[in-house]
Amino acid sequence: MKKRSFFFKEYLTHFILIVVAFALAGSVFYHQMASYALRAKQTELKTTVQSLAEQSKVMQGTDSDVIRELYMLSIARIAKEDELTVLVTNESGEVQMAAHPNGSTYSVSGYRVPAEVVSELTRSGSYAAVGSVGVLTEATSYTVGSCVRDSDGNVAALIFVSCEDPATAGVVRHSTQTLVLILLVTLAAMLIISFILSQHITRPIKNIAAAAKEFASGNFDVRVPEDNHCYEIDELAVSFNNMASDLDQLEELTRGFISNVSHEFKTPMTTIGGFVDGMIDGTIPEEQRDKYLRIIAEETRRLSRMVNRMLDAAKIQSGELLLSPAPFDFSAMTSQIILSFEQKIEKKKLEVECELDDRLIVMGDRDHLYRAVYNLVDNAVKFIDEGGRLTLRAHPEGDFCAFSISNTGAGISAEDLPHVFDRFYKADRSRSMDKTGAGLGLYIVKNIINLHGGEISVRSDGGETEFEFTLPLAKI
Repeated sequence: MKKRSFFFKEYLTHFILIVVAFALAGSVFYHQMASYALRAKQTELKTTVQSLAEQSKVMQGTDSDVIRELYMLSIARIAKEDELTVLVTNESGEVQMAAHPNGSTYSVSGYRVPAEVVSELTRSGSYAAVGSVGVLTEATSYTVGSCVRDSDGNVAALIFVSCEDPATAGVVRHSTQTLVLILLVTLAAMLIISFILSQHITRPIKNIAAAAKEFASGNFDVRVPEDNHCYEIDELAVSFNNMASDLDQLEELTRGFISNVSHEFKTPMTTIGGFVDGMIDGTIPEEQRDKYLRIIAEETRRLSRMVNRMLDAAKIQSGELLLSPAPFDFSAMTSQIILSFEQKIEKKKLEVECELDDRLIVMGDRDHLYRAVYNLVDNAVKFIDEGGRLTLRAHPEGDFCAFSISNTGAGISAEDLPHVFDRFYKADRSRSMDKTGAGLGLYIVKNIINLHGGEISVRSDGGETEFEFTLPLAKI
């Protein structure tokens, strides 16, 4: 099935609704006009037929030829003046006398009004219809009838008056033609207005579709107008522009990530390859091989950490990072991590202050939380100034364990601070010593803490940077 544009469907819907509405209005108007004309003409004819019925009652009570002649002359006059056809029948519907609009009257035999018309007239005492009663003329007419009864209440005669009345039909026809002309002009105007409105309504959607095509081609700088005077469209435009900004930022971060990863992978692999080649070709003396093997082992572990971080980030994004929570001593784990940084701390001559409450038993996955705290300590030691101060605190706050780690140094700029937990983000401008890593460490830390039901925050001011998070305490 051929696909249609949203503009086509919108305009077609308006077109159908307008045409149906106008057709319905025209039909109602024509029906009302015809009904009004019919009622008006039938009222007029009923007055005439009732007058003739009264005269017929007088005639029924006499045998005078003079009165009969006067009766026929009266009928002829009425028929001529009002351009009517008058039929007088007996009680069974057989025509006894007829008068035409030309004023002629004569006796008729062999013609009979249909039985159903006679039955209705004798039953109700009156008859009104549009059509031919099948007598003398087949032309469609306005016809009314009246029943003449004798003094005993029996049917003595039936009188029918018919009128083609072209003037009334012409009025109805002219009024209908005028209405049709007005409807056609109005319909044309409405369709033009509908066309303009449909274009106005669909223009924002076309703009969004065009912007989406630009995104598909890799151009994330395009934005759509957000002031379309329509709440739903404006909301869609705002969401679309926000998505574009996020995509633009993600594209930039992804390019930076690829560049960083390529560099970070290349450096240890080049080091490992160079040292291995040196051992193979004898460039590195045998007595120095243990030294270089230790360097190769360290670079291998570095590669392993980078791969694990990327795997963790992928699991977090796909929702596949599973936890195995169990009670453990958070203070003991943190002390163990600090001890593993002993050489780096001594090398930088750092002042370390630890305020860890004893037996802070938290409920969580020890391996994942170990990685989270390790990343925070690693960052703090990496960016702290020579001879700076490193502070760690852990204490209970209600049902949670509150942990904070702060370090002196250059800190994080206000521009970078809101993005430090973003995936692939590296604040190289403010933390120039950050020459390694792919911008995944803090992203992983935040998600691990959040998966445990805790919250993490960061502040950086006055030459000090502090990360703080909470973890639920174990209920023991």
